[in-house]
Amino acid sequence: MPRVDLYDMEGSVVGDIELEDGIFGIEISEAALHMVVHNQLANRRQGTQSTKTKSEVRGGGKKPYRQKGTGRARHGSRRSAQWIKGGIVLGPKPRSYRYTVPKKVRRLAMKSALSSKVADDDIMVLEELVLDEIKTKKMVGVLNNLNVYENSVLVVLNGKNENVEKSARNIPGVKTAFVNTLNVFDILKHDKFIVTKEAVNSIEEVYV
Repeated sequence: MPRVDLYDMEGSVVGDIELEDGIFGIEISEAALHMVVHNQLANRRQGTQSTKTKSEVRGGGKKPYRQKGTGRARHGSRRSAQWIKGGIVLGPKPRSYRYTVPKKVRRLAMKSALSSKVADDDIMVLEELVLDEIKTKKMVGVLNNLNVYENSVLVVLNGKNENVEKSARNIPGVKTAFVNTLNVFDILKHDKFIVTKEAVNSIEEVYV
């Protein structure tokens, strides 16, 4: 089983913690990661783009010129696609891009993402993360103590912690998440993965 250092908020190593091998030490499946990230990004799309067809653009009721005798091509409307300000042929219309990925693939991708952070030595487990007030400066101090302030950081908490959330939300590149909102895209997007010991226990309960 992989073992990683356990840190306090001062950035000192206070021990180590053994992580579940079936969650943090599996063989990374790049195929599963690709499928789930692609799915997440597709599900976030609004799908509101729209173009107007020949029947929706304004005008076009009158035939531009007579059918025969002009030597020009036949036209019935100035709103056909070949005319300036005409309709769009086969353009995008509002639609949903949502689709589902099998649960087993989603679980494999989550375990692969977590294992990749351990393999790359980008995970840091904190004994606890508690702030006595909402203060961005204090959160910056914690990140500086851990030498991760210059990186993009995902901070994972076990449950709602208003002081930490609001202290971190104005720091560029830093995002907070909970165990129940953790997702593959956020894990891979951020350079460093900081998680509390309590959150690690919850993750192992969910994905064991």
